[in-house]
Amino acid sequence: MLIDSHCHLDFPDFEAERDEIVARAHAAGIGQMITISTRVRRFANILAIAEKYPTVFCSVGTHPHYADEELDISVSQLVELSRHPRVVAIGEAGLDYHYDNAPREAQAIGLRNHIAAARETGLPLVIHSRSADEDMAAILTEETGKGAFPFLLHCFTAGPELARTGVELGGYISFSGILTFPKSEELRAIARTVPPERMLVETDAPYLAPKPFRGKRNEPAYVTHTAAVLADTIGVSMEEISRITTENAFRIFSKMPKV
Repeated sequence: MLIDSHCHLDFPDFEAERDEIVARAHAAGIGQMITISTRVRRFANILAIAEKYPTVFCSVGTHPHYADEELDISVSQLVELSRHPRVVAIGEAGLDYHYDNAPREAQAIGLRNHIAAARETGLPLVIHSRSADEDMAAILTEETGKGAFPFLLHCFTAGPELARTGVELGGYISFSGILTFPKSEELRAIARTVPPERMLVETDAPYLAPKPFRGKRNEPAYVTHTAAVLADTIGVSMEEISRITTENAFRIFSKMPKV
């Protein structure tokens, strides 16, 4: 069994065939999926999906692209929404200096608010970090000094220093279809440095489809291809990487019932 630790089943790309997409994931051996929130104000849509499918869980949070739109949402509101039994994580929140869709100050404030919610609830924070390695490492280090909190660096594409910092602070690292791309040798080299007990796999669907589906719409069933490349990268069998990443997913997403 594999777990897709990060997808976006609420996105319009899946609206017309969500039942079929979930069914295909099950047929491919994907036991559970976590559909990730990007805007708290659209949380009801995500929650409805998680309530409909027994194998789908969700998070609550604001993507850094929209940080300035939801700074009025308090830590206590995040905490309250996270009490729902289908919510297993906070986020995704973080820093994205590649697109800079929101002011960097707003992104940092939003990230720190989500960290506070993760610390209070004990739920893992799903972190989006792009082209912001130094600032992300600094915030994670500073905030951990105030009190530890569980976190996951999702769709990891950063450098080895952020990977090292994340692991040293107790975090997990998740690999997406980018790991399978021919030019991602540097990322595969980083994957070899990550302790096996700290690695997960994801799709980030509908984005970033792995080989051989690159350029097409991604979906949770395709996480098997990322897992296969990760297994080859660190020199273990497909069965072993399935066991490792599934155990890790249940450990960090501890609210998610085991199957």
